Amino acid sequence: MRKIVSVIGGGSCAPEDAAVARELGRRLAEGGYVVLTGGLGGVMEAASRGAAEAGGEVIGVLPGVVREEANPYVGIALTTGIGEARNVIVATSGHAVVAVGGGLGTLSEIAFALKHGRPVLGLGTWTLPEHRIPREGVVAVESVDEAIERLDDLLGGGAT
Repeated sequence: MRKIVSVIGGGSCAPEDAAVARELGRRLAEGGYVVLTGGLGGVMEAASRGAAEAGGEVIGVLPGVVREEANPYVGIALTTGIGEARNVIVATSGHAVVAVGGGLGTLSEIAFALKHGRPVLGLGTWTLPEHRIPREGVVAVESVDEAIERLDDLLGGGAT
């Protein structure tokens, strides 16, 4: 079974975060990982674009019921009709989660991922006080290279 990595971050973002997310998506696809996002703009679109440009598989979990709302790089658009509650699906469907920047929606996805035992890596995103998290919280990484190395260590690579 191929490994899925959920890439989370703001629906709108700074150009720097978009560049990081695009590179992350590309590297994930090259490593054989399936990229899963919330399917909309910002970090989600940038990661989807990077993965699609590298020939990777991209899944978008949409808050609404209109597939055409997905960014143009999503290969499989899953409609939910559940609004922001879809954050639980995004956070728990990946074998691991990588957060790039982000606001409160990203924070909610981080919380759901941690609550359900998914490892979370963070590139310029939320940090959480260790005394409040029952297990390892967000693991801060400094670069896409470091994120990929950690994911490979955690998951044994994307294609299995």
